[in-house]
Amino acid sequence: MSAVTAGAPAAPRAAPAPAAGPLELTTQQRVLAFATMCVGMFIALLDIQIVSASLADIGGGLSAGADETAWVQTSYLIAEIIVIPLSGWLARVMSTRWLFSASAVGFTLASLLCGLAWDINSMIAFRALQGFLGGSMIPMVFTSAFFYFQGNQRVLAAATVGALASLAPTMGPTIGGWITSNYSWHWLFFINLVPGAFVAIVVPIMVKIDKPDLSLLRGADYLGMVLLAVSLGCLEYALEEGPRYGWMGDDVIRVTAWISILCGIAFVWRSLTFAHPVVDLRALKKLNFALGCFFSFVTGIGLFATIYLTPVFLARVRGYSALDIGLAIFSTGIFQIMAIPFYMMLARRVDLRWLMMFGLGCFTFSMWQFTPITHDWGWYELLVPQAFRGFSQQFAVAPVVTLTLGSIPPERLKLASGLFNLMRNLGGAIGIAVCGTILNDRTNLHFLRLAEHLNAGNEAMQDMLRNGAANLLASGLDMGANSAGALRNLARLTLREAQTQAVADAFFVIMLCLLVATVMVPLMRKVEAPKAPSPDAH
Repeated sequence: MSAVTAGAPAAPRAAPAPAAGPLELTTQQRVLAFATMCVGMFIALLDIQIVSASLADIGGGLSAGADETAWVQTSYLIAEIIVIPLSGWLARVMSTRWLFSASAVGFTLASLLCGLAWDINSMIAFRALQGFLGGSMIPMVFTSAFFYFQGNQRVLAAATVGALASLAPTMGPTIGGWITSNYSWHWLFFINLVPGAFVAIVVPIMVKIDKPDLSLLRGADYLGMVLLAVSLGCLEYALEEGPRYGWMGDDVIRVTAWISILCGIAFVWRSLTFAHPVVDLRALKKLNFALGCFFSFVTGIGLFATIYLTPVFLARVRGYSALDIGLAIFSTGIFQIMAIPFYMMLARRVDLRWLMMFGLGCFTFSMWQFTPITHDWGWYELLVPQAFRGFSQQFAVAPVVTLTLGSIPPERLKLASGLFNLMRNLGGAIGIAVCGTILNDRTNLHFLRLAEHLNAGNEAMQDMLRNGAANLLASGLDMGANSAGALRNLARLTLREAQTQAVADAFFVIMLCLLVATVMVPLMRKVEAPKAPSPDAH
């Protein structure tokens, strides 16, 4: 009798519901609802990198310098990384349906404001708003895959989410470069209006997973939310600006780093001692979830750091335009799309752990293929490494979604999903920051080492200087200008080689991170087929 009484609260909540729960809908209805949410997640993820190849054009249009323009991307990342771990709690309060709808409406309006921005300050503010609203959509798609589907359908849905999570940032520079070259940078944001409006209209009609629970507002861990937001915001700022200002040598970076550390420690203590924490750190007690968060972190490094490095190399060393950069890295997305049917076929027959190990191994091999990079690499030389990277991303990212979140009970899935997605974005932020530092420090080191060999005893250098001076003399310059011009050309060539070697060093570090993740895959446990979640599970 007591067991019936204890379970009673769930029944009345489901009985009067005017609409069917997620598992009572037809397959077609569930696919349409899930696909609509995937559209929202895709445009939110796409906007992380869509501006990366067009920052110079945005800065020119808004009369802003390079340091100011960098905040067009930084502000989005800071806001997104703050809201992602909070989205699980927000979804429980508002319901998946209404939080996703509100986020889609806000993201669409923020995109419109970004396109209409009148100066760099307004652009940065609107991008922060866009990132905050877009970021809350991402984890909800991951959890919805487990609420809507079972069995092989769940594997297929998780594979779709994993593919979009890695494909959208990869395609961002390509799509952004093409839009900027053919239209204007304003359309980087205006293209969100139609899909954003579609999501905002269809989600309230089709997505019916759970119900709002406003009672969670009473006794919520508001202190934990503040500590988390301050810690992540300061951490993201320090990671983004650290390579530019010499890390702890800058007062602002040093202060924000310490604030991030202290607030982070306080947040962990609060989450482990508070009855209803905003992020479920206790889920890390599960081996699969803890390892899954680690793999999410490392794949975040691989995804975002390589997306950062390749355009940097093509812009600085090759002098490519935004469109040329986009076209040169386009092959990564193509090969990932080609890998999807192979993954779908194998996922039904092969243990997902071995598929993930294969994907991480291929990802590692692709980074090794980047290490012999030279200053004359273009789209043709980048084709094979990028093909391996694109193909391997599907096998590296998709299985970890099922293996990690598939082991979490439905009532804890939303809170755990926020932490899982946070680790991927955090890995990307740290990976980009480390690569930025490597490029700065190793470029200087390689330049000095190369300069040591440029002396009077270097016959090849002497011949080049004489030929360069003769060419400049033929153009009508005097002898002094000829010598100075030849030396400037020599310094420029030396810097180009130093930058190229620094890029190779960065790819080597990413390769080591992925190699560590690859050898740790056997520690994961096989996920048993979970029971169907309750429509009202929180």
